[in-house]
Amino acid sequence: MSSTIIGHWHEGAPWPGAAERRGDVYDPATGQVTAQVAFASGDEVDAVVAAADKAGRAWGATSVARRTNVLFGFRNALVRRREEIAAAITAEHGKVLDDALGEVQRGLEVAEFACGAPHLLKGGHTDAASTGVDVHSLRQALGVVAVISPFNFPAMVPLWFVPVAIACGNAVVLKPSEKDPSTSLLLAECWAEAGLPAGVFNVVQGDKVAVDALLEHPQVAAVSFVGSTPIARYVYETGTAHGKRVQALGGAKNHMVVLPDADLDDVADAAVSAGFGSAGERCMAISVVVAVDPVGDELVPKIAERMAGLRTGDGRRGCDMGPLVTGAHRDKVAGYVAAGVDAGADLVVDGREVAPDGAADGFWLGPTLFDHVRPGMPVYDEEIFGPVLSVVRVSSYDEALALVNANDYGNGTAIFTGDGGAARRYAREVEVGMVGVNVPIPVPMAYYSFGGWKASLFGDTHAHGTEGIHFFTRAKVVTTRWPDPASRHGIDLGFPQHT
Repeated sequence: MSSTIIGHWHEGAPWPGAAERRGDVYDPATGQVTAQVAFASGDEVDAVVAAADKAGRAWGATSVARRTNVLFGFRNALVRRREEIAAAITAEHGKVLDDALGEVQRGLEVAEFACGAPHLLKGGHTDAASTGVDVHSLRQALGVVAVISPFNFPAMVPLWFVPVAIACGNAVVLKPSEKDPSTSLLLAECWAEAGLPAGVFNVVQGDKVAVDALLEHPQVAAVSFVGSTPIARYVYETGTAHGKRVQALGGAKNHMVVLPDADLDDVADAAVSAGFGSAGERCMAISVVVAVDPVGDELVPKIAERMAGLRTGDGRRGCDMGPLVTGAHRDKVAGYVAAGVDAGADLVVDGREVAPDGAADGFWLGPTLFDHVRPGMPVYDEEIFGPVLSVVRVSSYDEALALVNANDYGNGTAIFTGDGGAARRYAREVEVGMVGVNVPIPVPMAYYSFGGWKASLFGDTHAHGTEGIHFFTRAKVVTTRWPDPASRHGIDLGFPQHT
């Protein structure tokens, strides 16, 4: 058992807390426990939130110019330390270093977006809305906000929310996943290096006890969450029941529709990268390829051929795909593979037979491909969150569209075609929040907002972009009328007199 204990970040410094309860942290490529993470109690959450509330009041009154300077400093710290952060992600999550560096880069883009706070926080003004009356609007910080982030993107998901919240003048309490907690403390160090006042950014490690304490805390004004749909629903319902503003991003079952005129070599490349990057542990992974007749017979062998060239192993060895995050999750995903076989789907490539480039006790499951999958099979109906790609065959565009729209999830989707009219029609008709045209993973740029529809989002506000600015601020409208100088002082200044 490792003696290393990963603690919290409180009042601008590492804080061990009481550490009365702890959880194991694994290296997924070896299966070995590398550290333990402290689980915060309700009292410890109270202490962190109280400090955040005090610091947040001062930070919210700080000039936008000063806040922007800190944001630029944080951006620079991320750039300096990106390789260190990526290494920590690989060591605890398992994704290969290239994927981890890509994650940091996408989070960095949101930090750069937040550096535009002076423009983003501008209000409006109407001169002479009525006789002698002016109206202006402003956006003000909420106070203390909580961010509850998942294991699959320990840097990127916090960076979707935290820089925007801090740019808007809020204090933040981050509750990262207990599976890969170290990245949160590296982000905290970057904020400290940037000159952020102590208490404005905080980390509480923990499990459901810490989550519930944040959801119920009277001084937490808003909660941002990313995770599975059942937990997203719980976070939304619990947070809103306690009077909080909540954005809870849930699960996904992303479909990639392939029309007969598509370039199948491009499609196969895209399906492999989108299906198996980060071992499929991402909410924007493609998990279903919808092959419109007659492309299935030619497309499936092309995908399988490319899968044969993938090397699964330790993410620090230059492999293409790493392990899954825990042994329990690996076993769960392997159970879906067995269920797919039992349901009658054709198992084209069996990832359970992978020979990994890594330690024998790592949490390995190789890329897996099913063909002739149908709705009603668990491998189709449920979010697997692993390297399992299913091919569903349909006879027409209309059948493909109906299949996608009937799915409970609505996070991301893609269509591959050379027909601009078909692509335009799909983008307009599909009931999904993010759409790619010949782009397999349509994650928006930071100045747009990220979020899905249906069971993929609870609440009405997406992450980052303009919607993020609005989520982390409250609007206020001020109506002003000043007495005429002449009427106040009996002085004729030549201004028109109003009654």
